[in-house]
Amino acid sequence: MILAFSEDLETALEILAKGRELADSLKTELASVSFRQGSEEKHIESGADRVFLIDSEPHADPVVDGISSLLEQFKPETLLIGGTRLGKEVAPRLAQKLGVGCATDCIDFSLEEKQLTIKRLVLGGRFIAVQRFLKKPRIFTLPPRKFEKKMDKSRKGELIKIPFMPSAQKVQVLEIKKKAPQELRIEEADVIVSGGRGIKKKEDLKLIESLAQVLGGAVGCSRSIAADFKWLSEEHWVGLSGHKVKPKLYVAIGISGQVQHIAGIREAGTIVAINSDPNAPILKACDYGIVGDLYEIVPKLIEMLRKNDGSR
Repeated sequence: MILAFSEDLETALEILAKGRELADSLKTELASVSFRQGSEEKHIESGADRVFLIDSEPHADPVVDGISSLLEQFKPETLLIGGTRLGKEVAPRLAQKLGVGCATDCIDFSLEEKQLTIKRLVLGGRFIAVQRFLKKPRIFTLPPRKFEKKMDKSRKGELIKIPFMPSAQKVQVLEIKKKAPQELRIEEADVIVSGGRGIKKKEDLKLIESLAQVLGGAVGCSRSIAADFKWLSEEHWVGLSGHKVKPKLYVAIGISGQVQHIAGIREAGTIVAINSDPNAPILKACDYGIVGDLYEIVPKLIEMLRKNDGSR
């Protein structure tokens, strides 16, 4: 059996579609775990043969306990976990508990010589490691938006309620705050305009926001803007330690392009960079580069785009 889990519905459907391919190759069953999602039928449409329903909030402790009980009862050989913030906590905790390996951010997996082989980015995304597991269950995480969803409404499956009594929580949730709409899922944006250390002060982020607005895109940033200066929240942080994105257009303004940032945008359709340093690494990684002062270029670019939009 292959078991899949993500608390994020879109990510769950993506990994189920990929998991279905693997299950068919191995001629085994694909199951998913749902913690009060209320969308279990979509799991079946995406490839699940069975959906295990656990009546508990999707927090780290109950998720680890719930999946552990399923592993003991059904003995799946492979566990696919969405590479969300929760998934990145749950996967290594399960691996440690079981004494097995855990591979994170796998970009592909396949059967080679009847053995499951995974591929994952290493060393800041500069290389791809090809790895195999020595013990079962094999546990690995899959990044959001890496695989295409495949829905088949004619599929049939089984919903199974699992009796579950969570153990005492080690972490107490005091409050849950909803994020502002503009801060939700930068990974889903088709256009992202990001600012970096080349921006002199927080107020100048208005240039980034204005260009993103005229392009109909989202605002992103490099590590320095979110982690060092804290001018924007982590939801805008693009990079290996932030969010890996896959927009059709990515505009990098005042971003030098260190390897961690490049790893986060490597799957962008088109990358445009504006930087005053002709030797900036981003200019070697982009499709189109402009060398110059962002404070001169960006306002002119916004003005030109607004004129063109108004003339349509």
